[in-house]
Amino acid sequence: MRHLLEIVEKYREDMIKTLCNLIEIKAISPDFGGEGELDKAEYLMKHLKDFDYVERFDVKDDRAKGGVRPNIVAKVKGESDRTIWIIAHMDVVPEGDISLWKTDPFKAVVKDDKIYGRGAEDNGQSLVSSLYAAKSIIEAEVKPKYTLGLVYVSDEESGSKYGIQHLIKQNIFNKEDMFVVPDVGKPDGSHIEIAEKSILWLKFKVYGVQSHASTPKLNASRRAMKFILDLDERLHKKFNARNELFNPPYSTFEPTKREKNVDNINTIPGIDVSYMDCRVLPEYDLEDVIKLIEDIKSFYETKDNAKIEVEILQKESSPPTPENSEIVLKLRKVIEDLRGIKTKVYGIGGNTCASFFRKSGFLNTVAWCTVDGTAHQPNEYCRIRNMIEDAKVFALLPF
Repeated sequence: MRHLLEIVEKYREDMIKTLCNLIEIKAISPDFGGEGELDKAEYLMKHLKDFDYVERFDVKDDRAKGGVRPNIVAKVKGESDRTIWIIAHMDVVPEGDISLWKTDPFKAVVKDDKIYGRGAEDNGQSLVSSLYAAKSIIEAEVKPKYTLGLVYVSDEESGSKYGIQHLIKQNIFNKEDMFVVPDVGKPDGSHIEIAEKSILWLKFKVYGVQSHASTPKLNASRRAMKFILDLDERLHKKFNARNELFNPPYSTFEPTKREKNVDNINTIPGIDVSYMDCRVLPEYDLEDVIKLIEDIKSFYETKDNAKIEVEILQKESSPPTPENSEIVLKLRKVIEDLRGIKTKVYGIGGNTCASFFRKSGFLNTVAWCTVDGTAHQPNEYCRIRNMIEDAKVFALLPF
């Protein structure tokens, strides 16, 4: 396999150029005011001409450029039809506060061992490392044991409705396949993600009676504060299990956004709108969490004789991948042999495409890559060495 790794190294400058080009193609979801991923998909398609199989699966979205959200599936065939899939996403988040950037977020800057720009690490690095892993196998003219599949999806940053959720329904993947989602990791590449906390996003509308502050009636703001505080304390008390696979090793229930109510200080608000972000250990059923919330809501509605509305904005849960699953053991061996480091499995509080596979019964699924953790931050960057070394791992994985 030394020759294969030498080919990966030879592609260094091509990989840098490709990532720079990708950074400069804005691929922001229409949900965030962008045009979508069409231009980036068309650029990537040009790099897939030598693959054994390439197909685009477009999902209609009139808000996006071309009216579609594209998804790419490509394969380098192995001795077996059984496939190891690498799933990366084309969309990026907006740049945020431009004043915090030292460079133009959509003009790639190469400095020392880093490439700066929005989407450099999330998820451009993995688009490029997986692409050139496959290109290296093709150039080496060696047939891997397993087929290597690449999946480049849209809409990962805003729910995956137009991306991996759509693809899973197209009967592209087989239950015996294995999946790597290179969208989360550690700086040395030692951590392999096998579990994700369940996600529950909630919106609360707490009603009162708008009135003058000097003659207060039912204060929606006070009601909301009492309700949310009680909710916070009781959720943490009931769902208090610990799982050291995660950091933090417990479920979190965090009050977050709060909408503006009245404009002036001397008016009692008649409605208070706030939100909660819940990240729940997979040991718990989200329906049990929702039931407790509904019980607490009913108590306050009866107590105050006033309405509280609870809206579920997002609800996702998936089972963990077993520690001894084939993809975990295979990936651990490749990393440890190649890098001489000890690997470990862990869980995260975030959400990746891996959760959709696990939820659909594809339990041979992990998330892994080598990253400094600059995603969504100003001055996001990818380490060039990480990109190249991850490409080597992906190139060896199907053998």
